[in-house]
Amino acid sequence: MPITQGLDFIRRTLARWGLLGHGPRRGLLDDVLQVTTELLANACVHGRGIRELVLEHRPGVLRVEVSDYSPAPPYRRTPRFGCPGGYGLLVVERLATCWGTTADTAGKSVWAELLTTRPRWC
Repeated sequence: MPITQGLDFIRRTLARWGLLGHGPRRGLLDDVLQVTTELLANACVHGRGIRELVLEHRPGVLRVEVSDYSPAPPYRRTPRFGCPGGYGLLVVERLATCWGTTADTAGKSVWAELLTTRPRWC
């Protein structure tokens, strides 16, 4: 699956689920697309290719999960000035409420959860 195809899937699905629009959901699409881009790119660069993209919606939470063919867990590299890379998981950590990884017999899945509503304290 090319990255652009995965992002199109995210846009179509969020629209179908009614998770796009104004108010507290205004920035959700941008955040979900950014997190998804990072997870898909990491699967391509470090995980020997994208196996599957899953999007799950539970009340108040959207979960993006990308499976790849490598059993190696992801790790956050230290970005170096003037060198590309090293920012992907940092971006995921900043935008997602939580993230993690699950190993399986074919590789691993890396997931991230984002809030679909604003927390009450905002």
